[in-house]
Amino acid sequence: MRLPKTAHTSVPWRIHEFTGDFAVEDVWSFRTPGAGPGDFAAMLAAIRSGGRLTQQPWPARFLFAVRWRLGALFGWDAPSAGVGRRVASLRDRLPADLLAAPRGPDNASMPLKGVYELDTEAARELANKTVHTVMHLGWAQGANGDHELRMAVLVKPNGWFGRLYMAAIAPFRYLVVYPALTRQWERAWRNRDHGGPSS
Repeated sequence: MRLPKTAHTSVPWRIHEFTGDFAVEDVWSFRTPGAGPGDFAAMLAAIRSGGRLTQQPWPARFLFAVRWRLGALFGWDAPSAGVGRRVASLRDRLPADLLAAPRGPDNASMPLKGVYELDTEAARELANKTVHTVMHLGWAQGANGDHELRMAVLVKPNGWFGRLYMAAIAPFRYLVVYPALTRQWERAWRNRDHGGPSS
């Protein structure tokens, strides 16, 4: 479910300390029935097990495939445009305690790389020729009393082209990508203990 940006900005996440030059683009919530305050690690584990890009429904996979093909054609994702090359990693901004925290596991199927991972929040980043983006995952109490996962996407567009790119992909994010991700991640939470399909 889409949330107002204040659902992210009003919570005292550590991410606010060093992303003042990023704009909050999207905030989304994922239902996790029965979740308590200590279940953030379990949700992250469920996502890693059942929430990979390769497990998304075909419309979302198709959009990502088109995006990667266009990126390869126009050089958007060249190593020279990435984190540590075109832009410095957010890890260069971290205070000592966050720098010492785990980053979270990286793998080839997840283009966003770990910045830090705590008991109630985690951040991953990606940069290319269009944007420098941060995916922030936070654990917060929902309206029904259960805790829920909140995802905020923070972006720093790369000039006019980056702003145009973000505007162009907005309909696809809201109509295809986020709804598919919601179904997938909420199903991953429901299936976390038994691994079988859930209706």
